[in-house]
Amino acid sequence: MGGDDFGGGLWILVAINSVIFIAFAASFFHPRTRRDWRVMGAYSAFIVALFTEMYGFPLTIYVLSGWLGDRVPGLVPTHAGGHLLNDLIGWQGDPHLSPFHLASYLVMGAGFVVLARAWPVLWKAQRVHQVATTGPYRSVRHPQYVGFLLIMAGFLLQWPTLLTLLMFPILALAYTRLAISEEGEVRAEFGDAYEEYAARTPRFLPYLLPRRAPHAR
Repeated sequence: MGGDDFGGGLWILVAINSVIFIAFAASFFHPRTRRDWRVMGAYSAFIVALFTEMYGFPLTIYVLSGWLGDRVPGLVPTHAGGHLLNDLIGWQGDPHLSPFHLASYLVMGAGFVVLARAWPVLWKAQRVHQVATTGPYRSVRHPQYVGFLLIMAGFLLQWPTLLTLLMFPILALAYTRLAISEEGEVRAEFGDAYEEYAARTPRFLPYLLPRRAPHAR
């Protein structure tokens, strides 16, 4: 079938794309601990679900086309029709050049940059037994989790599906719970040093304006 008229069944593309994006993320993240592998596993499940609908079986398009088909003519079981946000705004050009698609590149790129910059900072801090506070850790306490969430959010901008839209908040909650668990362990290990760092650094969302350090008493 041509690139714009298939309705799924390209399972080799599902496998190839899943392997590429999972391996690419792993090369930035360098999972080592059981917690790291849980983070990678959650991301990997999202990626497999995404590409299964993108190239394997377009479940979301089939489900929504009967409901929205008359109002959204672009919502058809083709590759172009899978770009749901484009369909909803009536985008007529190349779907890969739509505002949503271009924005997705920026968001995903930011996610990979955060992962790439966070890993060496964390690795160095662990080697010298210190709290990681430089690089992306200046802005947020868990930049690696933020990186994965940005990558997944970028994919949602270009190819949202019912399953991945359901998975995203669940995975965000799972990452939050992992972050809280990790903070408890780090607090027990570093005590006041981590408390001071946590007091001035948000968990996931960086402050828009710099915060003043509290006055010493």
